[in-house]
Amino acid sequence: MSDPENEAASGRDRTRAHIVSVAAGLLASGGRDALSTRAVAAAAGTQAPTIYRLFGDKEGLLDAVAEYGFSSYLQDKKASPPADEPVEALRAGWELHVGFGLANPALFSLMYGAPTPGRQSPAAVAAFRMLGERIRAIAAAGRLKVGERLAADLVHAAGCGTVFTLLALPEERRDPRLSEVARDAAIAAITTDAPVVETPGPAAAAMALRAALPDAAALTDGERHVLGEWLDRLAADGPG
Repeated sequence: MSDPENEAASGRDRTRAHIVSVAAGLLASGGRDALSTRAVAAAAGTQAPTIYRLFGDKEGLLDAVAEYGFSSYLQDKKASPPADEPVEALRAGWELHVGFGLANPALFSLMYGAPTPGRQSPAAVAAFRMLGERIRAIAAAGRLKVGERLAADLVHAAGCGTVFTLLALPEERRDPRLSEVARDAAIAAITTDAPVVETPGPAAAAMALRAALPDAAALTDGERHVLGEWLDRLAADGPG
């Protein structure tokens, strides 16, 4: 026997997904200006009140489209197998990020072009978490020379800046070496050629141990939290 409530919810989900997909198509073909509520409703074969009911307002719709873009991006990232060497895995992630931005300029601009402090979509959090995992793998290998958060923020900023700089240029003037130089500069700023744990001093060892701390099953959550704070303080002094 069918459940009317579940059927109604499924219908709303399908309608919502359809509207988001249509809006993403309008964004790709006409840019952000094409995403008026009236235009999206007409293209989706629905009425403006339906959009307001499902998304609250236009900003809610834009958030949903941005999350749709992040989800597509995450699927691409997950489809790309990580390299065995953690720094090479970070290089691969950079290439995927830049390639996605150049292939989807309007969507990339919606996703990254108007950041709101303290507010991120779940997909945006997941994307940054994946970058953090790549950074943590470098730290666990003893090759990170700055804190994990600083490293992730720097790579994220450099990657987005590279994409926006290239997008601002006519296609015939886009030099692929810009991405290569920016990538290598960012990686050089956060990594060492040899494991930093071979360097005398507590900071380097603290960075490597901090990266492995989540796997320390012998400690309680509280113990890991306290030890993590101590290691962060040690690591903040810099390698050596």
